[in-house]
Amino acid sequence: MSARFRRYSPYFQAPKKRRFTMSQDPSNKPSSSSVSRYPHAKAPLRRQIHAPSRPNLIYAKAKKPNSDCCDNGKLFTREYDHAKRTALDACRFLNRDKETINLEEEEAVSQDSVIEVIDCDDDDDEEEEEKDIQTPSSSSSNVNNFGGVGDTSTMLDSLSLGREEETTAEDASSLQAYKKLMQSAERRNSKLEALLFEVLFHEKRLSQLRNPRPKHVKKPIKKVPHEPFIPLTEEEEAEVNRAFSGRNRRKVLVSHESSNIDITGEVLQCLTPSAWLNDEVINLYLELLKERETREPKNYLKCHFFNTFFYKKLLSDSGYNYKAVRRWTTQRKLGYALIDCDMIFVPIHRGVHWTLAVINNRDRKFLYLDSLNGVDSKILNALAKYLGDEAKEKSGKDIDVSSWEMEFLKGIPQQKNGYDCGMFMLKYIDFFSRGLGLCFSQEHMPYFRQRTAKEILKLRAE
Repeated sequence: MSARFRRYSPYFQAPKKRRFTMSQDPSNKPSSSSVSRYPHAKAPLRRQIHAPSRPNLIYAKAKKPNSDCCDNGKLFTREYDHAKRTALDACRFLNRDKETINLEEEEAVSQDSVIEVIDCDDDDDEEEEEKDIQTPSSSSSNVNNFGGVGDTSTMLDSLSLGREEETTAEDASSLQAYKKLMQSAERRNSKLEALLFEVLFHEKRLSQLRNPRPKHVKKPIKKVPHEPFIPLTEEEEAEVNRAFSGRNRRKVLVSHESSNIDITGEVLQCLTPSAWLNDEVINLYLELLKERETREPKNYLKCHFFNTFFYKKLLSDSGYNYKAVRRWTTQRKLGYALIDCDMIFVPIHRGVHWTLAVINNRDRKFLYLDSLNGVDSKILNALAKYLGDEAKEKSGKDIDVSSWEMEFLKGIPQQKNGYDCGMFMLKYIDFFSRGLGLCFSQEHMPYFRQRTAKEILKLRAE
């Protein structure tokens, strides 16, 4: 055949042209090159072989793990559910031997119990189906890690344990959150209590403001008696000033016959301002108070006034001595029994300070008055013993003074200097004998000094 005929023949194949390709040597030499005489071979297309599957085995379908579950933190839960479902499906094909019970040996079985014998036949079809099951790679790896189908219970227990650990962590976090909630609730409760208190307080104030204000009730003003504060006339003041002058120092101004007391100008000087009272002035004034009571018994209490020497005799350096004063209060001298008096006044001189003790027969009390708020229970105990001895000696009566109260009066008028104690003591006696309260103060002391001097000069207490 000619070349022309061969060229146009259908069986003629033109020769392949040579291809020249440049390729770099693996040694990475830029100067070297090789010419490939044949083109590069292409990898043949691989056919994907599909294994036969049975439509009734739905449970054997492989499911790829979802990437979204991993992102959301739910991969462990999905794997757990998938492994559990796979294990349960595999248990369906587990072979079991027949269970037989020997009735002769098992005598402890009760009549009420139910015994069920299950026969599991080994069919060839089931074996083939078991071989055809294709489980996912993830599930098969989990089963193999736990030792196969026989260790399914172990696998489930471990998965449950992991679930319990996760639950424990969640419980711990929830406990911390609960504690924080409780702390915040406590802080809120304290704030609420404070607010509730403020609300109640303001409501109470508002109710008080809404209510009509009560009418002001004037308290009854205690009437100050007029008799103890009668002012001196000009003539009386002039007479007192003349008695205080130095020309009358050696002159006897007045004499009291019943008490045998003489008052000279020098003795009366103790009633001038800032002077200490002496025994003569005090004893004479007490005698005048007793005469005032005798003169007007209806206007004054029945009292007895001991002089300033009584307590010194009763309680001397050797101690309590009733015999030393036993004759001071005889019926012949007084004309009355001492226990029949309402009050008995005992002036007490304590070195440089005058105080007063009172036996209150009417109220069954022993009182002690000190213009400097002093206290001395020894004095009241001695007077209590004296009263018992006096009642037994003069009246033949036994008085139980242990039930009597002993009071050291507080809130009484107090002196504010170092020389008016004697004047305070005399005014305690004066007001008590009138049945009045002690309604005077330090401001009245200059007036009381002039009034006492006036009454001594006239030998009449008013």
